[in-house]
Order: sequence, then structure tokens, then C-alpha cells
Amino acid sequence: MSQPAIVKGVDAVPAAATHPGVGDAICEIGQTAGRNGHPQHLRAIDAPFVAAGPSGVAIRARLKGLTARDEQVLGEVGAHLGSLAGRDLKARCRAGTAHDADRWAARKRELTGESSARWAGSITKATHDQWALARRGQFAHLKSLEAGVAAIERRLSVPVGQKGTRRAAGGYRSRREWFAKSRRLHVLKDRLTRVRADWDAGKVRVARGGRRLLNNRHHLDAAGLTEEQWRARWEAGRWFCQADGESGKRYGNETIRVTPDGQVSIRLPTPLAHLANAPHGRYALTARVGFAHRGAEWADRIQGDRAVAYRIHLDTGRGRWYLTASWQRPAVPAVSLEAARARGIIGVDTNADHLAAYHLDAHGNPVGDPMRFGYDLSGTATHRDAQVRHAITALLHWARRCGVAAIAIEDLDFAQDKTREKHGRRTRFRRLVSGFPTGKLRARLVSMAAEQGLALVAVDPAYTSKWGDQHWRKPLTSNKRTMTRHDAASVAIGRRALGHPIRRRTTPPCTHQSDGRGHRIVQTEPSARGREGTRPPVTERAHDARPRTGTQRTRATSASNTVRDARSTRTWVQNSLLDTV
Repeated sequence: MSQPAIVKGVDAVPAAATHPGVGDAICEIGQTAGRNGHPQHLRAIDAPFVAAGPSGVAIRARLKGLTARDEQVLGEVGAHLGSLAGRDLKARCRAGTAHDADRWAARKRELTGESSARWAGSITKATHDQWALARRGQFAHLKSLEAGVAAIERRLSVPVGQKGTRRAAGGYRSRREWFAKSRRLHVLKDRLTRVRADWDAGKVRVARGGRRLLNNRHHLDAAGLTEEQWRARWEAGRWFCQADGESGKRYGNETIRVTPDGQVSIRLPTPLAHLANAPHGRYALTARVGFAHRGAEWADRIQGDRAVAYRIHLDTGRGRWYLTASWQRPAVPAVSLEAARARGIIGVDTNADHLAAYHLDAHGNPVGDPMRFGYDLSGTATHRDAQVRHAITALLHWARRCGVAAIAIEDLDFAQDKTREKHGRRTRFRRLVSGFPTGKLRARLVSMAAEQGLALVAVDPAYTSKWGDQHWRKPLTSNKRTMTRHDAASVAIGRRALGHPIRRRTTPPCTHQSDGRGHRIVQTEPSARGREGTRPPVTERAHDARPRTGTQRTRATSASNTVRDARSTRTWVQNSLLDTV
């Protein structure tokens, strides 16, 4: 399933981060004027855009009521196909970048005799996807090493103790740290040489079953597992029992078939055909499956014989079997940015432990009070995922109650900022950045917002927290409302998504100072004429037009309406009388 590109590189690192608000801490840096008073250049702000929706759907249901015979057959099928998948992955990794369509066809023919044509197609496709994923991970690791080497070389070239700037880091603090980093530089260069050689040769390293589970074998006590438990998980993790769908075939899949009433049958591989209990070499499970989530959509799809892919796997920790169904959706064009802005927007500031949100109307005015949706990212991956889903669900329900059509979020990516060389001794901040769920949050928010009929507007994160705190935190703070830096940043994000400037115009001056309140604040409706200015400029000022133009009277001047600029008739008369006397 392809994910929309709403991630982007970030700029620099702030001088200090005292709050777990990682998104603004990384992306909102820079000053309009430096300490010496000279202006600093701000980077260009990219225009907001509407992110594309998800291109696929996946649902899962538990296989309840399996007999011992069913579990035995599923285990044998998964182990047999898993051995074929491992052998095929080895052949694919050996081919490297020289792999082509002919070799793919040869691999498929080799597997067909020991399974079937459809099983062979599923295995080779999964192998190709796994190799491509490892290749992308290798490229990311290569770029991370290059960034680390460049950062250390830059700081080693600067004298020890020299202070850095906002754009570039200074030298190391002591000779001891300089020496330690010089040794680390050689270590990173050696790693970079090996990784670059593997990249050029097209060589990747893949652990079927997961590298984390593989490393747990050497730390069973820390993982809380016995050798038998680890072995069971390792073997189950290397099983293969998934089949791609086929449009036009019965119920959308000939290999793993699921009928509308929930009966599951599997086309057995050729060596295991003797285990069949149904015609045409199939094995029908005694358990029935039902999809509580998207069940109607799934039933409508299989009754139309449209492609549905299935995967059967065993959760060894719970001792349960699950069936996952997935299918692709036609590409639906995203709504226009004008339509997303029509009913206002929800600005969301992403942080390490919560989502700060504020409702803005179509003119950029904050409505009501800020909202906060917290989550706890400690614990297992399942717990973290559940926390993120719960926070996003609460956010989407609140957005629906507000009646908006879109949610604005920062276009964040911390891939370039996870290197330890960039943040130095700030170990707590590095852990904060590394543990931030950018990928999980992005994927969940895009898919769940699309189901609620809400568009997702991605904005440039530059300076949103800094300018939001500067222009919106104090005006929105009252006796009954406490504004934080993150709440003000959500207002800035929402205004940027709506196309309004983040800067907030101050209240108009008094009548005697501005031509009868001629100044307008920026929250006026866009249709109001003259909302940003005072009065049209004039060619001459009335009180000094004659001395500068050398004329007695002029019709090209505009009389001032302010008390400051108007001449006093009484003072002129008194002066004339004094001159006469």
C-alpha cells in the first residue's frame, strides 16, 4: 500500500528543547534578527497541499474453533511454503541488481513443481517486495552514515572550544572529546565503506522471521523466553501462507478461498495433496470466519469476484490463528485545497506525547478552546500503536463535531535528525526524536481520516511554533483559558493551511491616532475592502504643501483628518496678532 508523501526534511536544531514537543523543537528554528542585530535569512516556506488518501485496505479476523487437525495442516503448509520462500529469497539476493524478468520467470518455474503456479507467483512476489524493502533500508543506512561522517569532520575541522552558530555546529568542548570523536570517525568510515560496497554490488542482508527475534536467541533471559518458546516463535515467523487475489476468479482468490458465509478452504501444494479433505486438492477448515470491521465492503467485493488477497498466520504469544484480507482501492483524486478550506480547519501540532489541536474558521479566527489528545509511547509496539490509534480517533471525532472538512498537520520527518552526531550530548533529546512515531502516525492519520471523510492538509513546519508563540499565545490567554506553546503552534499551522499569514495584526489604535480606526486587523473577511491598510496614499500633506510646492493654493492635496496633523486655527490667530503688535 503506497503512502502519501507528507514527509520532508527539516532545517536545523534549536539551541535548547525543554519540552517534549519534538516537532516544533526541530523544525521551528531561526530568528528574524541575530544577536548582533543583523537579519538572518529565513528558508522558503513551501505551499500547503492536500495529501492523497490510502490506496488499499486490510482487515483481520480470528479463526475460532480450529481443530487439532486444522492446526496441523496449517502448520505443515506454512512450513513447506516457508522453506520454498527462504530458498527463493536466497536466489533473489544472490542475483542482486542483475536480476531481470527472465530470472524471475525461472524462479517461478522452479517453485511451481513443488507447490503450484499460484503459490509460486505469491512467493516470488513476496520475495521481490522483501528484497526491495531491504534495499531501501540499506540506502537509508548509507545516508545516515554519510551524514554522521560529514558532521564529525565538520566539527573536527573547527578549533576546540569555538562556539557554533544556528546554522552550523562549533568545535568540540575539550581535547578529550575531540580525540574520542576522531576515533569514532574512523569507525564510521569503515562501516560506510562496507555499506557502500554492498550497495554497489546489490548485496542485502535479510533475516526471515525478523532480526529482533533472531537476536533474542542470544538474550533469552532478557526476552523472557525459553529456548523452546523461542524456537516455536522463530519457526512460526518463517512460515509462509499468503496468496494474492485474482479478479474474475471465484470469490476473488483461488488459492485461499473464503465464501460469503465464512468458510475457508486452501489449495494444498502438490507434495501435501494427500492431506486434502475437499475436492480438487483443497483443505476446508472447520472454523468459520467473520469480519466485524468492513464486513459489508468485503462481502460486496467477493460476491463480485474482485481480487482479495489473504494471509493466514499464527500469533505464538497468544496461541491464536488469524486471517487477514486486503485489497486495493481505485485511486480517488484528493479534494481541492479550496474545498478543504471552505468550512474551516483543525490545526494539529504533533508532539512526542500528545496532539495539540485548535479549531479555526474559514477566515483564520480561533474558535472555542484548544484541545489536547495524549498518548503514551512506552511499552510494547502493540501498546504504542493502540495509543496512537486512540488519540487519532478522538481527534477525528472532535473534528466531525466541529463540522470542518480538513485537518492541517505539519509535514514532518526526522530521518535526517536521528544521527547522534548532530545532537551531541543531548541524549534525552535524541531518544525523544528516535522514539517519535512519524511513520506510524502518518499512516494511521491518513487512512483513518479518509474513512471519516476528512481531508489532510500538509503544511511546511518552519517557524510555526516560534511565530505561533509570538503572535497567538498571549492574545488567546485569559482567566479561563491557558494557552501553551503547542496550542499556539496549532493555530499557526491552521492559518498556514488556510492560506493566511501567521502574523497577527495588533488592535487598531485610538480614534485620534489613526483617522477614525482606519487600520483593520487581519481577521476581517477577505471580501472587506481595505482590511489591511489605512486610507489611500495622497500626493501631498495639507499642512506643508504650500512651502514645498511654492504655490498659494493646491487642489492636489488631501486634508488630514487626524488631530496630530491638523493645524490649530486659534494658534494661527494669536500668532498673527502678535506679529501685528
